[in-house]
Amino acid sequence: MEIEGRVALVTGAGTRVGRAIAVALGKAGMRVAVHYARSEKGAREVAEEIVGFGSDARTLPGDLTDPATPPRIVEHTVKVFGSIDVLVNSAAVMLRTPVGEVLVEDWDAMFALNLRAPFFLSQAAARAMGEAGGAIVNIADLAAFETWKGYVPHSITKAGIVQMTRGLARALAPRVRVNAVAPGAVLLPEGTPQEQADRLISTTPLGRLGSPDDVAQAVMYLICADYVTGETIIVDGGRHVRT
Repeated sequence: MEIEGRVALVTGAGTRVGRAIAVALGKAGMRVAVHYARSEKGAREVAEEIVGFGSDARTLPGDLTDPATPPRIVEHTVKVFGSIDVLVNSAAVMLRTPVGEVLVEDWDAMFALNLRAPFFLSQAAARAMGEAGGAIVNIADLAAFETWKGYVPHSITKAGIVQMTRGLARALAPRVRVNAVAPGAVLLPEGTPQEQADRLISTTPLGRLGSPDDVAQAVMYLICADYVTGETIIVDGGRHVRT
């Protein structure tokens, strides 16, 4: 796909990995709908940065745990820009939930944002892409492939993203390509002890932590790779192949 001038909707684009993805797409010449839920300041900064590149961007608020929001923000993106060519499902929440302490409301909140919203965003975007088609990139997680005992519900949602990617790739082919990126340690939570960061570095084959830009580069590849669909690229410095 030639991306200059195309339209992308990036969810969760006001902060962290979503922010890096939106900026990278805008820098490459895409027009970007910058979705946010609570990070309004960050979203506005992203939009301003993209406009500074000479492209176009608009902020787009919405609570994705509300079932009415996914089709609404896709519709709004098309209304503002005239079309939608790319959807990046980045918005998610990661809660530490030891198995004996998982609450029903925590489970429902994670599944609503991490898995239900990306599915219905994809459904709405695929319809809006029309016969011209487009590309969807989902942000999964290394937790989809590893066993993290403190994050079992989160891991289930991300494993669901990987399977959703495969299923949608098959269902929407050849008109819409659907792929995913599964980041590892690319952006640690604020307040992470240095000892924990050092342990992650020492157990990563490439010997360093990643960055949100590493994820953005993989997203860019998948948007442009016209003969790739149904794939999940793991961006983790090789952690998934360590012994």
